[in-house]
Amino acid sequence: MSIRPDEVTSILKEQLAGLKTESELEEVGTVLQVGDGVVRIYGLMKVQAGELIEFENGRKGLALNLEEDSVGAVVLGTTQGIKEGSTVKRTKRIGSIKVGEGLLGRVVNTLGEPIDGRGPIEEVLLELPLERKAPGVIYRQPVNEPLQTGIKAIDAMIPIGRGQRELIIGDRQTGKTTIALDTIINQRSFFEQGAPVYCIYVAIGQKASNVASVVAILEKHGAMEYTVVVAATAAEPAALQYYAPFAGAAIGEYFRDTGRPALIVYDDLSKQAVAYREVSLRSREGDP
Repeated sequence: MSIRPDEVTSILKEQLAGLKTESELEEVGTVLQVGDGVVRIYGLMKVQAGELIEFENGRKGLALNLEEDSVGAVVLGTTQGIKEGSTVKRTKRIGSIKVGEGLLGRVVNTLGEPIDGRGPIEEVLLELPLERKAPGVIYRQPVNEPLQTGIKAIDAMIPIGRGQRELIIGDRQTGKTTIALDTIINQRSFFEQGAPVYCIYVAIGQKASNVASVVAILEKHGAMEYTVVVAATAAEPAALQYYAPFAGAAIGEYFRDTGRPALIVYDDLSKQAVAYREVSLRSREGDP
């Protein structure tokens, strides 16, 4: 059997390419306590606040409370399969979501995964952190361009600028969501003119049937072409409801960073406050 030098050389090159001269150490912790989407972990001494951690069953989580002898973390999903004694490892990545043009017209969850039954998102996506420092006041442009809601009473009396926040307050069933949806639908004219205002609708703690009806309304009026729907329904764990607005903001920041206007609707933040309170109390329930 003859040995060909070129074959031997190629094999050696492949093996040397995968050679690691430095030893890699993985910081691994142990789950001490599990309950309602919150876990307490021992052993992750160098984990960062907001860092993505991975459980042995593949489930992801985010480190929140960094204490002297343990770490409080939230599980991004169900805690099924995670029990006392399970191992956890650091990913050395801050919690993030994939954003890009492929999200337009889709319904995604807090993790950026499509939940509309139309298959995976094919387009190339960028990864942006869920929590990100806002640009300083010096770097911001002044608010000098209006955001037209298309509702004459609002546009005439309450001028809303692009780059401005606006709070819609009212009792139940008074039409708060309707105002927000009409505003998104009325951006259709800008889309047809070639200067779209990209819209992100974040549904927090609502029934899945309500979210489906909202998507149906947007599709009926042709608004889904420039809209992304982020849904964290009432059936989702509190952690996913808490982080839903962060995911919507990250998607909006993608359009901002590429020089395009975006409108984000949070519906509604009172449910997010309830979810945050639940996560906060659960993560501290073991304190003395």
